[in-house]
Amino acid sequence: MAFSFSDADIARIAAVLQTPAKQDGTLFRFNLKNEEDRRWVKLEIQTSVQLPDDLSEIRTSNLVSASAPSSFLQLQDCTGFIASEELGEVIFFVKRDGTTNGLVVERDAGASLYANVEDRLLSADFMQLPPEMVMSSIALSMTESLFSDLRGQTQDPTP
Repeated sequence: MAFSFSDADIARIAAVLQTPAKQDGTLFRFNLKNEEDRRWVKLEIQTSVQLPDDLSEIRTSNLVSASAPSSFLQLQDCTGFIASEELGEVIFFVKRDGTTNGLVVERDAGASLYANVEDRLLSADFMQLPPEMVMSSIALSMTESLFSDLRGQTQDPTP
């Protein structure tokens, strides 16, 4: 079964990011601002995406996008998320076929996208990895423990 964002999930994301969600049908929008650094990020979660019938076999249940003045990041078919009050960030991720893709959105109006990270790197000794691969492995390693006993299946990781 595909992951689906619940009302409680949206409320948890809003609490961690410390900004309310504005809803328009199945679209939830969060506006993040960092006045001190003059940054902003607009996060959008589209909880139901409908494709034409001839493309209906493509998985598109959730669409998570982050836009800023000089970037646009998008994660299609989100399979879960982790919202960390302590870190002040939400990690949206897709786990499929031995890889993880993740969109990290920070309360302080930052966003990062990590794509096609091999799952084995998430539990590797980070000190042994090339420096350019450490950041993505550390950022997405939180998703590893959620799936260690599911062998590639997806679940809602939120309590």
